[in-house]
Amino acid sequence: MRKVKKPVFFIVFAVIALFALTTVFGVSSQYGDTVTTYVHGVGDIRLGIDIQGGVDVTFEPAGDVDATEEQMDAALETIKLRLANQNISDSETYVDYKSNRIIVRFPWQAGEKNFDPEEAVKELGETAELTFRKGTDSSYDEEGNAVPAGDIVLTGADVEKAGTGATQDDTTGEYTWMVTLDLNDSGKEKFYEATSELYSQQGQISIWMDNTMISAPSVSAVISDGKATITGNFTYESAKELADKINSGALPFSLESTSFKTISPTMGEGALTAMIIAGIIVLAFIIVYMIVLYRLMGVVASITLIGQVAGMLAAVSGWFGFMSSTTLTIPGIAGIILSVGMGVDANIITGERIREELRKGKNLDTALYSGYHRAFSAIFDGNLTGIIVSIVLMGAFGVPDSIWAKLFNNTIFYFFGATTEGVIYSFGFTLMTGLIMNFIMGVLASRLMTMSLSRFKCFQNKKLYGGGIDVKAD
Repeated sequence: MRKVKKPVFFIVFAVIALFALTTVFGVSSQYGDTVTTYVHGVGDIRLGIDIQGGVDVTFEPAGDVDATEEQMDAALETIKLRLANQNISDSETYVDYKSNRIIVRFPWQAGEKNFDPEEAVKELGETAELTFRKGTDSSYDEEGNAVPAGDIVLTGADVEKAGTGATQDDTTGEYTWMVTLDLNDSGKEKFYEATSELYSQQGQISIWMDNTMISAPSVSAVISDGKATITGNFTYESAKELADKINSGALPFSLESTSFKTISPTMGEGALTAMIIAGIIVLAFIIVYMIVLYRLMGVVASITLIGQVAGMLAAVSGWFGFMSSTTLTIPGIAGIILSVGMGVDANIITGERIREELRKGKNLDTALYSGYHRAFSAIFDGNLTGIIVSIVLMGAFGVPDSIWAKLFNNTIFYFFGATTEGVIYSFGFTLMTGLIMNFIMGVLASRLMTMSLSRFKCFQNKKLYGGGIDVKAD
């Protein structure tokens, strides 16, 4: 590090500047009406419902029902389907198997003026109506909505279980996935009669969930034993999804909401605006403070702080190719602000250590090297403990299918069950990302730029680093 060359400052500065610009604006191209995004910018960040407003509801089986994992998966598919039927496409749904809970979050719909969240939630929890019908015909009700018109062959009460199965090609070794159906005694005779009639006609039996057709397989055989298969171009995931939808129509319970929260979009936008303005003002004051107090070190610290903020926003927006985007909530913004504060603290510790070395009469190179070396242990300890805390927060308050939740819910949080407060997860995520970026920007990049600047004669004045006399670099 003591032999850092002069051009290093400009290289690191250019990398941080390019990184910050692409983080803010992203990289995309447009051909006609088609926009291709190569790098996501801040405009692609998904905002939580506490910012843009929306509904957060938790469902549990009504009554004293101890649902199985398969039943909870089936109930989840019903909710997803009903969300789609209500034109709610930007939603988040999670299952907590240990506590038999389904968590649903969705934002206010753009341009929607008559949206009734309580009625929407009530419809989500109702027992699904599954029907197997002859043909694929549909008609319209009095409100103009499409409804199934074919004669009913089976209902959800006739299905004992739906599952997945596969056959393997002896030559290629590839698997062909299918959906398996096991009918109870009431369904066997009905299905035998229907398949006997439709097989000779090469007809179809359509499967409907409420008023939505989810599949329409052709009848390729007469089935008398109550065991049927639905074949097609299935993957394992698509076969399981259809099986879950069929199982949801045979659920012996409905869902009731045990937690229901709505947030006005006006309140969320106001909070976001206030926090952005406050963040900009605070960052400006910090930059001025650092430059006045630490001079050249303050200038370097300000550059690295901007890089640190850009890194956190990049992680949230999905800028990094190996990370998917996450939802940014108001506590997530608080995590950004807190990690910036810890970044400032790291720069202050480093600046004070360098000052102490210079006041001992050491030359510039030795003072910079010793100052960074002495400061690192304190910065490392503080940031490492912060990262551990943020990981625990992400495990305790993250969605059940996240890596941290899986890790901690199977170990230290096993006896407490999973919690799913996504707003706290966002805080832990931005805090962890900010502290990692503090190592990269506040320690590594800062050290490279400072050591590089010290090679220039115009920056070899001890006063620029907190000292009181001129000193030459070795």
